[in-house]
Amino acid sequence: MGRDLGEFLKSRRARVRPEDVGLPTFGRRRVPGLRREELAQLAGMSADYYMRLEQGRCGNVSEEVLDALARELRLDADERTYLYNLVKPVRGRVRTTHTVVPHLRYLLDSMDSTPAYVIDHRVDILAWNRMAAALIFDFGELPADRRNWLLLCFLDDRVRDIFPDWERKARDTVAIVRLNAARFPDDARLTALIGELSVKSELFRQWWADLNVREKTYGTKRFTHPLAGEMTLHFQTFGVAGRSDQSLVAYAAEPGTAAARGLSLLASWTLAERLAPDREHDDDERDHHAGIADRAEP
Repeated sequence: MGRDLGEFLKSRRARVRPEDVGLPTFGRRRVPGLRREELAQLAGMSADYYMRLEQGRCGNVSEEVLDALARELRLDADERTYLYNLVKPVRGRVRTTHTVVPHLRYLLDSMDSTPAYVIDHRVDILAWNRMAAALIFDFGELPADRRNWLLLCFLDDRVRDIFPDWERKARDTVAIVRLNAARFPDDARLTALIGELSVKSELFRQWWADLNVREKTYGTKRFTHPLAGEMTLHFQTFGVAGRSDQSLVAYAAEPGTAAARGLSLLASWTLAERLAPDREHDDDERDHHAGIADRAEP
């Protein structure tokens, strides 16, 4: 809890200007934003207690204290969640699974015109349908331990071509993982993932150090597809019942738009690809029976 909590509190304390909370601004200030003593006074605690909290030396922090800090630091809903997760994370070995229950796979497969996939709190891609493979690329081409949005965003150049707003996509992914990392501080795979990217990507190191947190449950994303062109799609994220660490992400287009026509084109293409083996089988059957008929002629 210590270092991450201290860094987060200091970064958010630096963001609040004294005049925003009715404090005088005369005199030289060595640090941007609020001083420790000022924030402690506003939140109704002693300066010593707040200093120990910022240093990670406080054990049981009450919800009242966290609420007061969140209020005075002007934290949004995601930042408030992050603060709570830092203080009261899920401790111990993380029991997560890459297994997607069968009925969820059936649902994915039935979404013939909707790109969709399932991710976990590490943004590992656990399952996907044909439309997701057509829109982005077939995740099955990747080793299982590389099917991860962080790795793809920062280490796979194809993602820059798919997402015109690549920086927004990458920053959002970092912010999502930063939020989840506070909840599961003992997740060894997640720690290793962050460590690998910190070594291999300077941009990741910079954006991770920004301490931005975000939970993206809906919004829009732009895609560039070689067949369907540029499309702006709406996405929605749904929690998976019985799997608190898994989410279903689905994309849709506004009716009557170029994006809707693009998705329709992809749906037709994936249907043709899916039917191709059946047609080949039918052709083989016809050739087989034609051969029998030829041999039967006098």
